[in-house]
Amino acid sequence: MISRVKSEQLFAEALQLMPGGVNSPVRAFRAVGGQPFFVQKAKGAHIWDVDGNEYVDYVCTWGPAILGHAPPPIIEAVQRAAQAGTSFGIPNPLEVSLARKIRAAVPSVQKVRMCNSGTEATMSAIRLARGYTRRDKIIKFEGCYHGHVDSLLVKAGSGALTFGYPDSAGVPASFTQHTIVLPFNNAESVKVAFEANPGQIAGIILEPVPGNSGVYLPHLGYLEFLREITAATGALLIFDEVMTGFRLALGGAQQRFGIRPDLSCFGKIIGGGLPVGAFGGRAEIMDLLAPLGPVYQAGTLSGNPLAMAAGIAALDQLVDTDAYVVLEKLGAQLETGLRDAARAARVPIQLNRIGSMFCTYFTDQPVHDLQGAMRSDRQRFARFFHGMLEEGIYLAPSQFEAGFISVAHSEADLGKTVEAAAKVLKTL
Repeated sequence: MISRVKSEQLFAEALQLMPGGVNSPVRAFRAVGGQPFFVQKAKGAHIWDVDGNEYVDYVCTWGPAILGHAPPPIIEAVQRAAQAGTSFGIPNPLEVSLARKIRAAVPSVQKVRMCNSGTEATMSAIRLARGYTRRDKIIKFEGCYHGHVDSLLVKAGSGALTFGYPDSAGVPASFTQHTIVLPFNNAESVKVAFEANPGQIAGIILEPVPGNSGVYLPHLGYLEFLREITAATGALLIFDEVMTGFRLALGGAQQRFGIRPDLSCFGKIIGGGLPVGAFGGRAEIMDLLAPLGPVYQAGTLSGNPLAMAAGIAALDQLVDTDAYVVLEKLGAQLETGLRDAARAARVPIQLNRIGSMFCTYFTDQPVHDLQGAMRSDRQRFARFFHGMLEEGIYLAPSQFEAGFISVAHSEADLGKTVEAAAKVLKTL
């Protein structure tokens, strides 16, 4: 057994200082049992805890570390920016540079507004969609998590799903009365919703590839259908690409699937590991934001120079290297290895992967939506998680989270992972 004495001591103190001992719920390991470890440092594809234990990391700070941890270009960019000041609250050139790079990479984005988190981005995009269409209702999908926005915490994914409370306490029913929740990958339910609410739906918001109830992919033609029905009814199509943006391709899921939404939400990778968010889209919609229009949105730390510098460095690396070729190769290698290990151990799994995002469900049925994800054997996943952790492999501590691969992962890292999985799966 790996010793984690220092982590246990820190967690005991943290429980007295912070609710659940953590600053974000899924970190608490409640979904898998046991106690979380505390990280001391991270480099490349590896992390080390305060007790000196080393792990191959497939959480990658929940997505941003596509270049691995502490890549020199990002560290150097942040250091240079910090020497000039950590925050201004005044326009700075780095904001313009990052906005230019986002617009160049994502053709649907003509103008973009920076903020500080994915939650802020989705909240603002929803407000903007309602202001633009002068309609109230929003369609979201079961299992899609769009941050802890009051009106969107209805059958959400991520931590809300992990703990079995898709609807958060403290959110008045009136806040969600205009939210229509539908099953993902079900076109007929979308048609029915529009027919039942003519001229009332401001937009549809979705993760084009849901990554907060594991990972499952849109059916062939499904995203095209959503684009068509929103265009035909005057509603807006909003892609929450906080997770998929700049990960599935430089232009995100919308580039990979060839869809152009009206609004897009970003985060994670565009901050290079620092707190960040952004939303953007057609100029005529974005120009409704204050100070030009009546839709208000603001943030003291929006466009923070450290986050902007880190994001610029991250995007430059993704543009100037063969990162996506490497990520696809590594993803395919890991997928094949895990499938073979499960087959040899005679353990039924569904391994869903797209590019460098993946999830292993312990079920013999395909997973295309939240209902399918919920069929996964969560107790078996918990045993798998802890078994892998003992072997030095860190996966997300919840069945309902995506795993991530970075360009810093080596074939040796993947080989160690598959070898560990083969060993652990035989015990399940």
